[in-house]
Amino acid sequence: MSYTIGLDYGTNSVRCLIVDTHDGAELATSVYHYPTGQAGIIIDPSDHNVARQNPADYIEGLEVTVKEAIAAAQKADADFDASNVIGIGVDTTGSTPLPVDKDGTPLGLLDAFKDNPNAMAWLWKDHTGYAEASEITELAAAVHPEYLAKCGGTYSSEWFFSKVLRCLRIDAAVFDAAYTWVEHADYMTAILTGTTRPEDIKRCRCAAGHKAMFNDAWGGYPAKDFLAKLDPKLGELRQTLSDQTYAIDTAAGNLTSQWADKLGLKEGIPVAMGAFDAHLGAVGSGIKEGTVVKIIGTSTCDMVVCPESSELADVPGICGMVNGSILPGFLGLEAGQSAVGDIFNWFVNYIQPGGKDDGSHEALTERAAKLKPGQSGLLALDWNNGNRTILVDQRLTGLLLGQTLHTKPEEIYRALIEATAFGALAIINRFDEYGVKIDAVVNCGGIAEKNPMLMQIYADITGREMAVSRSSQTCALGSAIAASVVAGKANGGHDDFADAQKAMTGVKKITYKPIAENQQTYQQLYKLYKQLYDAFGTKEYSGNLDNIMKDLLEIKERVNS
Repeated sequence: MSYTIGLDYGTNSVRCLIVDTHDGAELATSVYHYPTGQAGIIIDPSDHNVARQNPADYIEGLEVTVKEAIAAAQKADADFDASNVIGIGVDTTGSTPLPVDKDGTPLGLLDAFKDNPNAMAWLWKDHTGYAEASEITELAAAVHPEYLAKCGGTYSSEWFFSKVLRCLRIDAAVFDAAYTWVEHADYMTAILTGTTRPEDIKRCRCAAGHKAMFNDAWGGYPAKDFLAKLDPKLGELRQTLSDQTYAIDTAAGNLTSQWADKLGLKEGIPVAMGAFDAHLGAVGSGIKEGTVVKIIGTSTCDMVVCPESSELADVPGICGMVNGSILPGFLGLEAGQSAVGDIFNWFVNYIQPGGKDDGSHEALTERAAKLKPGQSGLLALDWNNGNRTILVDQRLTGLLLGQTLHTKPEEIYRALIEATAFGALAIINRFDEYGVKIDAVVNCGGIAEKNPMLMQIYADITGREMAVSRSSQTCALGSAIAASVVAGKANGGHDDFADAQKAMTGVKKITYKPIAENQQTYQQLYKLYKQLYDAFGTKEYSGNLDNIMKDLLEIKERVNS
C-alpha cells in the first residue's frame, strides 16, 4: 500500500487528507481552525478591506492535522503504516504573501512585530491595496502592456505587488525589516524541506504567473526599473525574487528529519511544489480540456486548461493565462468571483434574518427551494467583496433590487444565490467569447456538495449540466495527487497527472440538468442582471435603468399567475 498526504490551507482552516494512491480512497482527514482573529482572520472594524492571518496558525495547524490524520488512519485501518506515506503536497489561498527576514522567518513570528497586522500574512481577500493596484495597472499599461495582457488587462488588489506596495506605503518599518515577501504556498513547502532561506525557496508557477506578472518571455517577474518607478524600494525587492518558477510536477525538496520526527513520517519523502487551493482543487476534480472546474467556497475560482500549443487570444478580465500553472503541458486559465459563500454567510450571520433557527442556512434553503425563478421580483449583484472577473474592480459593492414591504428572507437568500450564478454565467460567456469552449462543468467544495438547490439554480442559469466532484476535499486531494506524481510510479505513485487523475478522481452519479421552464425565466433575468452589471460596473454604459424594476414586477406577476 502507498499513501500521500494533501495539506489544504483554506481561508479559515487547514485540512490534512491521507489518500490511497491506487484509487484515491480517502483514508483519514483532520481539520484545524485558525485560532487568531475572527474565524482565523485578523480584521479591522474600521476598514472592511483588511484581512490578515497569523503565520503561527499555519505552522501549528501543520503539526496538529498531520498527527491527527495519521492517528485517524491507524484507527480506521489496522494495516495502515505511516511509513507507507510516499509524499506530501500543499495548497494554500492566494495571493497570500507574507514578509520574511533574511533567514526566512516571518516577521509576524518575531517579538518586535507579533502584534502588528502589517507584519502578518496578507490574505487573498485583503483589498487594502486597491489604489496601488490601480497605480500598477496604469503604469504597466503605459510602459509594459505585455505585463497586463497575460493577467487579464487589469492588476488586482488581491494580488502580490499591490499588497507589498501597500505595506511599503503604510508601514515602512515592516517593509524595511523584510528581506523579501513569500507566498504562503511557497513558505509551507520551504518549511517542510528546510529551504526557508530566501535564496533557497522555490517559487511556484501558479502564484508567480497569475498574481505577480511572472512570465519567462520577459525574464520572470517584472523588471527592476518598472517596479522602481512605483517606488525605488520595490525595485530593490525585485532582486530577492527568483527568475525561475516551478510547476507541481516538481519536488520543492524532501522532508527534513526535524519535520519527519514531528509528524511521524519518513525522512526524505518528496514534497511537491505548492500551488493555490483552486488550482489543485481543479486537479482533484479531474480537470481536462473543455471542462471548467468551479471551486465554490467563500469565493469562487473557475479553472480551465488548454493545450500549451493553443493559439489563444489574451482574455481580458480573467486572472491570467499561465503555462503549466494548473497542469504541466497546459495553459492554465483562472477566473472567479470575490465572494460567493461569503455573501450567504453575510446574510445569515450579519443580517440574521428570522433569528437563529428560522434564519439558518438550512432553514432559508428549505424555504427558498419552494420558490420559482422570478417569483420574488428580486435581482442582486454579487459584488459584496468587489468583482474579481470580468471587471477586476474591488471598489464595487453589492446591490439588491426589487424589494417591497412583503419581501421575505428566503426570497433575498435565493436572489443572492441567483446573483452568484449570473456572475458565473458572465465568466463562462467571457471564455466562450474568446474561443475557450466549455463543454462540461464540474463543481467542488462543500456548498456544491451540500446544496442541491444551488446546483439546480446554477444549471438553470448557465444552461449547462452541473456535475459534482466525487471528493468533498478536492483541494487536498489535488495536493495528494501532486505528491503521488513527484513520488513516481516506482515508489507507489504515478508518473504523470493523466494517470494519477484517472486513478484518483471522479464525479458523483447525480448531476443537475437545466430545466427548460426555469431556464427561460432566467434568460430574461440575466438580461436585466447584465444591464445592472454594465451600468454600475463600466464607464462605457449609456442609457437608463428605468425598465428594470417594472420588468422584474412583470416577470413576478407572470410567474405567480
